[in-house]
Amino acid sequence: MIKKPWFADFNLLLVAFVWGTTFVIVQKAIAFLEPYSFNTVRFFIAAILLLFIIYFFKRSSFQEFKNKSLLKSGMLLGFWLFLGYGFQTVGLLYTTSSKAGFITGLSVVLVPLFSYVLLKQKLNWQIGISSLLAVAGLYLLTIHNRFSLNIGDGYVLLCAVSFALHIVFTGKFAKSFDALCLTVLQLFTVSFLSFITAFFTERWQEIFAINMLLKSEVITALLITSLFATALAFLAQTYFQSFTTPARVALIFAMEPVFAAITAFIVLNERLGSKALIGCILILFGMILSELKYSDFTFKKKTKRVGY
Repeated sequence: MIKKPWFADFNLLLVAFVWGTTFVIVQKAIAFLEPYSFNTVRFFIAAILLLFIIYFFKRSSFQEFKNKSLLKSGMLLGFWLFLGYGFQTVGLLYTTSSKAGFITGLSVVLVPLFSYVLLKQKLNWQIGISSLLAVAGLYLLTIHNRFSLNIGDGYVLLCAVSFALHIVFTGKFAKSFDALCLTVLQLFTVSFLSFITAFFTERWQEIFAINMLLKSEVITALLITSLFATALAFLAQTYFQSFTTPARVALIFAMEPVFAAITAFIVLNERLGSKALIGCILILFGMILSELKYSDFTFKKKTKRVGY
């Protein structure tokens, strides 16, 4: 049993690190395999990997799948996760990746609000200030030119809402169900919904095309993202969210674009300007502020001991 929230937060930060560092790999892969088709295979492989773990190490957990509440919860999480990826994909057809990154990051502000409405969690001034710092940092990190809105930005805003609700409901269900089973169900849901979408909007036959799946870029992306960025990452999120709050999780995940920017700098030699560096610092500072306790801002008065 994890007794210290910081350990859960550290592991969630590793999740953000994995997502941020694999962004470049996914970008290269979807140049060959379309987004929904890619997600169909990616999430299906991830779900199968976790099923193997259950079979070999926790076979008794198969009984959990008979629980109707677990099935509904897993499918609901998968639904919001699918919508998040779906709206983001459609939005990117009409807007820039930089604006999409910023608007998606607005989930940092939405999560505390949704937690208050849906989970009756109190609004915390410390989380509020941390969220605003993170949003300011995201703006400096992602927006380089004049900011204007279009229909694509509206779709990405719906993506931010979907990701925020996924985090909130994960916080609600993580304490009630087995993390492995809950993760498997949501991953299968995303894979199924992605396939249905690919069937109507993409060349879905490529999902079964061996020559396409055997391309080195696709194989590398599928292996890395299926295992690390999907199976292990969402399992970690589902498990560790039971030891922290959704608002803090959203702040930690705001580090994803920071890690993505650093990876792009190292791998693709993309330059980080002064605004982007300040943005990274603000996001990091906001996350650190959320970790500090109120007692850290106060000083205890020393009392003299009186002898009799």
